[in-house]
Amino acid sequence: MRPPLNILIDSYYKMVNPMDNKQKKNKNYTYLVECADGSLYCGWTNDLTRRINVHNEGKGAKYTRPRLPVRLVYFEEFETKEEAMSREWSIKQLTRAKKLKLVHSFTGSCI
Repeated sequence: MRPPLNILIDSYYKMVNPMDNKQKKNKNYTYLVECADGSLYCGWTNDLTRRINVHNEGKGAKYTRPRLPVRLVYFEEFETKEEAMSREWSIKQLTRAKKLKLVHSFTGSCI
């Protein structure tokens, strides 16, 4: 059984920011989730934990609603929403194979 999402995100922050273990409120994120049918969805948010929970409550993007549950497989952090939105667009232009390569480089495993 996988640990809750907030624990996974907190663990990530402890690894990359050992001096600052709290998720920064001003941060923006581009993320990829794997849907129950194996497809990938890319989006951006300023509260990663809340956004993944919203997706799993069936109140997220139209694309993910019939494909629940989703699980976070990749994310990047940015200072501005414009940077996050730009990265979201660039990820959406990638082929599925390149998106999976991105996920693999992030998690060290295949989904």
